[in-house]
Amino acid sequence: MARRKIIAGNWKMNMTPSQAVELINTLKPLVATEDVDVVFCVPAIDIIPAVEAVKGSNIEIGAENMYYEEKGAYTGEIAPDMLTDAGAKYVIIGHSERREYFAETNETVNKKVLKAFEHGLTPIICCGESLTQREQGITIDWIRQQIKIAFLDVTADQAKTAVIAYEPIWAIGTGKTATTEQAQEVCAAIRVCIGEIYDEATAEAIRIQYGGSVNAATAPELFAQPDIDGGLVGGAALKPDFGKIVNYK
Repeated sequence: MARRKIIAGNWKMNMTPSQAVELINTLKPLVATEDVDVVFCVPAIDIIPAVEAVKGSNIEIGAENMYYEEKGAYTGEIAPDMLTDAGAKYVIIGHSERREYFAETNETVNKKVLKAFEHGLTPIICCGESLTQREQGITIDWIRQQIKIAFLDVTADQAKTAVIAYEPIWAIGTGKTATTEQAQEVCAAIRVCIGEIYDEATAEAIRIQYGGSVNAATAPELFAQPDIDGGLVGGAALKPDFGKIVNYK
């Protein structure tokens, strides 16, 4: 069975609520397709107006982060049921910027992944290596470790529905893109790793995105690779060009 492509925009810390609605209205006709799943992962404050704005379209809304506790004295954090009640369907977990600037670890990523599944949210689980790690030849080892810890205590049935986003840190927002061969090699290694943790069927079902300066020019070749099932798109997701990425064929 061919895996359905999933193309998600990660808006990062951009767009006020009113700007979000305006952007969605611009992008809606440009991303209208039945061929791929389209997700906009927006800042928490934009989720409610964004869910309203995408009604009747093919777009799903996701969050950029969440906390792994249900409720309590965690000032400034967002609980999973706040996301589901607001209408979010996906949540990005463990983005390299969260790891770098906000001290997220493989262990906190795992806690968030388990909590997302508990609440019926589809996690987009990020992994990726720095330039130093790539130059030292430890890319695959590093990413296998991220994946193995992220999926600790996750069942095979849950894992099949997860999305993994491979983003080489050195290619995020730098204009550098991993070569198609580099991207495919790591995504294939991730699939092998999932097969080792679970089984062949789970590895075949899970969707693996590539992210890192994806644009309209690079998307067709990247998404044609056997182990790349779409993209997690940063800067280009805030522009009309995102429509070309979604309609990459």
